[in-house]
Amino acid sequence: MMRLRSLSGPELTRFLKFSVVGTVGAVVDFGTFNLLHTRLGAPAVPASVVSFTAAVVSNFIWNRYWTYPDSRSKPIRRQAAQFTLVSLVGLAIRTPLFAFLLGPCTRLAARLLDMQLLSGSALQASTLGSNLALAAAVVAVLFWNFLANRYWTYADVDSATPAVGESQQLESPPV
Repeated sequence: MMRLRSLSGPELTRFLKFSVVGTVGAVVDFGTFNLLHTRLGAPAVPASVVSFTAAVVSNFIWNRYWTYPDSRSKPIRRQAAQFTLVSLVGLAIRTPLFAFLLGPCTRLAARLLDMQLLSGSALQASTLGSNLALAAAVVAVLFWNFLANRYWTYADVDSATPAVGESQQLESPPV
């Protein structure tokens, strides 16, 4: 089993790829959230649930085909179900945390804007506050998602086996 304090070689490569996938997922998450909430006027909490779902789909595809391409002992449907279950637990952590942080983060954003720390910005306190709350919730869920997926969804990957890309290439994710 992999130890987090001793990430090296293949596991470090996988962790870095997982981080890149997570960053892409965050862009999908924040982009979808802001489109739905800021541009289309959807309520913040439902918009965050939809954006989370879009990020989960993106993250599963990229993790399956790029981060853990050597994880093939499980059928894709089973692995997708496990990934989705981990993500749903993450959503159950994220949603109330986001809802709880929304008010305080919006008040903080209003203070920052009043202090003109973001002078020249066209941001509104509600937009900045909801993004701060979403960022905090995303960071909290990141740790759950990484650990649960590594040790359950992708547990069939041997931590001592070189990560694909170090010694061989497999298929790219579908576009």
